[in-house]
Amino acid sequence: MPLKFTSLIRALAVTAPLLLGSVSLVSTAQAQGLFSPAIIVNEKVITGYELQQRARMLQVLNAPGDPAKLAREQLIEDRLRLQASQDAGIRPTEEEVLAGMDEFAGRANVSRDEFVRSLESAGVSEQTFRDFVLAGLSWRQLVQARFASQSTVSDAEVDRALSSGGTGASNVRVQLSEIIMPAPPQEAEAVRARAERISQLTSESAFSAEARQYSATASRDAGGRLPWQNITDLPPVLRPLVMALAPGQVTAPIPIPNAVALFQLRAIEETGYSTPEVAAVEYATYYMSGGRSPETLARARVLASKLDRCDDLFAVAKGQPESVLDRTSLPPAQIPTDIAMELSKLDPGEVSTALTRTDGQTLMFLMLCGRTNAISEDASREDLVLGLRNQRLSGLADGYLAQLRADARIIEQ
Repeated sequence: MPLKFTSLIRALAVTAPLLLGSVSLVSTAQAQGLFSPAIIVNEKVITGYELQQRARMLQVLNAPGDPAKLAREQLIEDRLRLQASQDAGIRPTEEEVLAGMDEFAGRANVSRDEFVRSLESAGVSEQTFRDFVLAGLSWRQLVQARFASQSTVSDAEVDRALSSGGTGASNVRVQLSEIIMPAPPQEAEAVRARAERISQLTSESAFSAEARQYSATASRDAGGRLPWQNITDLPPVLRPLVMALAPGQVTAPIPIPNAVALFQLRAIEETGYSTPEVAAVEYATYYMSGGRSPETLARARVLASKLDRCDDLFAVAKGQPESVLDRTSLPPAQIPTDIAMELSKLDPGEVSTALTRTDGQTLMFLMLCGRTNAISEDASREDLVLGLRNQRLSGLADGYLAQLRADARIIEQ
């Protein structure tokens, strides 16, 4: 029976998550060199034969991109996955591996034996298929064991997803101006008094002048003015405060760690589109000593210019204490208010350097990794729980694999 290989592309992501990425066919190696080391990953060898076999399997499965490049990336990550799993005492049984092979083949509506025969007729050995499944299965078991406690979905999150109906809770968007003033202990009283004065303003130009003078955010040069934002993108604690304002009015001072925040409503409107409810926000925080000193801010600007995504921060933090980098995925209501305020202004891959910790001595280099919308459609409660949990696990697994790769010693022969 011919295999329906196009349907197996989806199966790649299920059996071995995150393996598909962009990838050219391995050039034909000299026969005598096929089993020589081609890549060494933390003392684990990848041979030329393995590269050739994986590339051929990907080609047979019509995987998008360059098969040789994808084979290289997959096998490096497979070694990291297997090593981490074995270090954690995870070793799938023979029965589990066979069941994984059955599951993969079943997605093409064929048996394992039929699938193996079809691969072998195309020049791909059964062992190549088995190794592929083993790496994905080991990683899946490790991720579930390591991050189970962090992937718990609360009843409130499920209720929110069910009630959103796929259209979100609101179709309101707002234009705000912001002022976030650092308030180190020795200046806290003076900053609070200034914030109380500013909160009485009703003039947009007056508020903008205060922002240019006192605000620590990137918007200060624009007088604190922010673009249109969906109300659902704002931190939950801020939404009712903003909705209670008339245009021109300012919130009462909002205390946040080492700072005080104020927001002025410039405009509000209803749109024809209801934004989806956000179930979780994933972000990374890299802690830089020196607070908001010119030198530290300059370092942060250089760093931001070199990064495209959160995974890149693991390489930056390599060799430093684990405490310098946090990667977190949380429901919006559980994110600290000051962090949530900054994240609401960012798109994935963008950075904020407005916040500090340890009484202003540590700068928070804050990057938004992504937002996960609540699953709605006509899903059952059980489907929602599973979907939300898997989304959260996927983000945590991404971060962990990026960290393993940043810490790895990879040598190309």
